Amino acid sequence: MVLMPNKSLPAVPKRQLPPLKPLVKAIKTACQSNLAPIVLKKKPIILDIFSKIKDPRVDRRKKHILSEIIVLAICAVVAGSDDWVGVEEFGIDRHDWFKQFLSLPNGIPSHDTFGRVFSLISPTEFEACFLEWISLLRFKIPGETVAIDGKSLRRSHDEKNGKSAIHMVSAWASENTLVLGQVKTDLKSNEITAIPKLIELLDLYGCIVTIDAMGCQKDIASLIISKQANYVLNLKANHGNLFNEVQDFFLEKIDKNIEKSSLLYCQTETKDHGRYEIRRYWVTDQISNLKYTDPWTKLNLIGMVESQRTVRGETTIERRFFISSLENNVQLFAKAVRQHWGIENSVHWVLDIGFREDESRIRTGHAPENMAVLRHIALNLLRNDDTPLGMKNKRLKAARNINYLAHVLRGEMEKLNES
Repeated sequence: MVLMPNKSLPAVPKRQLPPLKPLVKAIKTACQSNLAPIVLKKKPIILDIFSKIKDPRVDRRKKHILSEIIVLAICAVVAGSDDWVGVEEFGIDRHDWFKQFLSLPNGIPSHDTFGRVFSLISPTEFEACFLEWISLLRFKIPGETVAIDGKSLRRSHDEKNGKSAIHMVSAWASENTLVLGQVKTDLKSNEITAIPKLIELLDLYGCIVTIDAMGCQKDIASLIISKQANYVLNLKANHGNLFNEVQDFFLEKIDKNIEKSSLLYCQTETKDHGRYEIRRYWVTDQISNLKYTDPWTKLNLIGMVESQRTVRGETTIERRFFISSLENNVQLFAKAVRQHWGIENSVHWVLDIGFREDESRIRTGHAPENMAVLRHIALNLLRNDDTPLGMKNKRLKAARNINYLAHVLRGEMEKLNES
C-alpha cells in the first residue's frame, strides 16, 4: 500500500482479549479474595532462644541478624525448602509476612549467605539451643520410651576434601513424638562414642531408654542408670558369653517345653498390607544362676521376642534377646521394644521420604550437621500440629498457605502456655 505525504496509517483496532476460562477465573477470584495472612502477635520462642548463639562472622560481613537468618531457615525448611536456594526463594516470596516479626534490615539473605552462615555456626551451640527449646516443649511423662538410634546422611560425603558421610545419632521421645537431641559422628562405628555424649545431654529422668545392639555396652547401661532412667538393650553375639547364656536359657525352657513358671508371657498380632505377624514376648527376673550378668549395672531382667511373619504364604521366624533394668513386667517390656521402632518409622523414614534427607548435597563445613538439626526442628514443629496430613503434604501446605505456617509457629507458643 502506498500513502500520500499527508496521509497516515489507519488506527489499529484495539485487540479484544479472550474472556477468562471458568477455571482460571475461579482461581483468580479465590486468590484475590484470600484471607489476610495471620499476624503473629508474639515473636516465636525460637527467635529468642537461637539469638544466644555466638555469631561466627566478622563484623564487616554482618548485614543480616544471625537469629533472623536461623528463623528464616527454619520456616523455609518447614515449608519444603531442602537447600539454600530454596530457603532464599521462600524468604523472598514471603518477605512482607516475615517483616511482621523480623526486622530484616537488609532484606532476605542470599543463598550464599545462608550456606556460609550455617557452615560456620558452632554445632555444639546450635545443639544446645535446640535442647533448650525442646525442654520447653516437652511434657514429662513417667515411663516414656526414649529410643536412640543412628542414621547416615548418605550424600553428605565430600570425596574431593576427603570427608566421609556424617552419621547422626538421635533420640526420639515416643509419647511426646519429639526428636529430643542429636549428636554427629563421622562413621557408624563411632556410635559407641556418640551415644554416651547424647545421653549426657538429655533429661531422661523416669524414662525407658532403648538402644539396638551397637549401644549394648556396660558403660552405656551404667550411664543410663546414673541419669535415673531404665534401659532395654538389644543383646547380640558381640557379647558372646552373655548372649549364649541368655539364648540357651530361653530356648531350653521354650523349645524343649521345660517348666516355664518363672517366665512371664504376652503376645500381639497385626495384619497389614498382606502381612500377618505374631510377636511373642517372654521375660524373667530369675537370673541369679546366670554367670555373666554381674558386670551390668542393675540388670534385673532378660527377655526374648519371637517375631513370626507370614507374607504371601511364606512364614519366617526371628528371635531377639534383650537385657533390661526394668521390673518383672512383660507388658512394659513389650511396649518398650515395640516403641523403639518408632524412631525408624517416625523419624528416619520421614526424613528420607518427607524431607528427602538422603538426597541432600549440603557438604560445606558444619552445614550438613546444622541442616540436620533444622530438619529435626521442622519435624518437631509439624508433629506438634494435628492436621490429618502426612509430613510431605504438611510441608506443601505450609509453602502455599502462609496462615498454616503461622499456625504451626503459633502452635509452638500455645504448647508452651499449656506447659
